[in-house]
Amino acid sequence: MYFNSRMLKVPFIVWLLILLSACGDKPTQLTALKSNSVILAYGDSLTFGYGANSKTESYPAILSQLSGIEVVNKGISGETSQQGLERLPSVLAEVNPSLVILCHGGNDLIRKLSQQQLKSNLDQMIQLIQNTGAEVMLIGVPNFSLMLSIPDLYSQLSELQNVPIQLDILQKIERDRRLKSDQVHPNAAGYKLMAETIHQELVDLGALIK
Repeated sequence: MYFNSRMLKVPFIVWLLILLSACGDKPTQLTALKSNSVILAYGDSLTFGYGANSKTESYPAILSQLSGIEVVNKGISGETSQQGLERLPSVLAEVNPSLVILCHGGNDLIRKLSQQQLKSNLDQMIQLIQNTGAEVMLIGVPNFSLMLSIPDLYSQLSELQNVPIQLDILQKIERDRRLKSDQVHPNAAGYKLMAETIHQELVDLGALIK
C-alpha cells in the first residue's frame, strides 16, 4: 500500500512542476506608453538604417508610423558597444525616453571583440537606462557567420535584468537575401519587417495598443 500511495503522488508533483515552470516563462510586461511618450531606438547601423533611406525607411521611422508615437533614431554606423556605452548618458539626457529599444553589438561580433566585454557593456547600458526610469526592450544580434546564432549573452542579460527580448527578427532577415542590401544590412523591405515585428512585440508586451 505504501508503494502504491507514493506512485499516485508522482503525477501530481510532475504536473505542479510543469505549472510552476510555465508561470516562470511568462514574458516581462511593459508599461503602456502615452501618446506623448518617446521611444529611443539605440544602436549601430542596424538602427540607423544603413542600406536604405534612414529618414523614411529605417526601422525607427517605420515604427513611429505604425505606433503613432515619436521614435528617435540614435543609431550610429560602425559603433562598438564600448562607444555606445560612452555615448548613452548624453543621449538619454537629450531624449528623455520612456522606452529604449537596445540593438547593439553587431560591430563587436563582426570584429570578434570580447563577448564578455560586450555583455558587460550591454549590462551597463541597461542599468543606465533603468536608472532614468525608462524601460528597455533588447534585440538579439546574431553572429554574422554561417549559422547566424544569437550569442547566449543576450538571453542571459534579458533574464538577469528582467527585460523583454526579441531574438528572431534579425536572424530571419539575415537568412533572406531578398531582405538585405548587402551581406549584413537590411534593405527597405528588411527594415519594414523589423519594424512590424518590433511593433507587434510591443503590442503583445502591453506597451502599445494595436
